Formats: sequence, C-alpha cells, structure tokens
Amino acid sequence: MKINVQSVNFNADVKLIEFIQERLDKLEHFYSKIINADVYLKVQKTSAPENKIIEVRLFVPGEDLIASKTCKSFEQCIDECAGALERQLKKRKEKQNSH
Repeated sequence: MKINVQSVNFNADVKLIEFIQERLDKLEHFYSKIINADVYLKVQKTSAPENKIIEVRLFVPGEDLIASKTCKSFEQCIDECAGALERQLKKRKEKQNSH
C-alpha cells in the first residue's frame, strides 16, 4: 500500500514515517483492497500536552475511511487511528460478506 505522509508546519522524522508505514501496512491483514492512504500530521499551538493531531484517510473501493485523533505523541495517535480504522475495515468486510 502506498502511504503519503504530509506534516504541516514541521518536518517529520524518518523514524516516525517508518513507524506510520509499518503500522498502517498491518491494516492490509484485515482488508486487502486498500488502494493507498493519506496521513496528515499537525501540531496544535496550545498549552495542553495533547497537541499532536493525526488524520488518516484510507482509499478503498466505494467509500473512503477516515480517522482523526489528538494525543500527546504521534506514535500514540497513529496507534489509536490504526485501531479505529481496523474496526471500520472489519465492519466493511462483514457487510460485504453478508451480501
């Protein structure tokens, strides 16, 4: 799966991009028809410790799947987004199998 990572107003570390690639590649175990993914990394300028935002958009046949999370670290955000997308993919696969 091809993954496009865009960081807004900062440069993402290579380790972070590799971690994102690794984590999102695991989603193909649940649904093999994923075309590609767009990942947007943002840092909100607030005093709160939870200022990292990740939005992930998975392109699959039919409707695209989107997950967005705000956390203390990008790694935690991508884990939570991947978990949410995993649930969405399982739901979609169940609907397809029931038809």
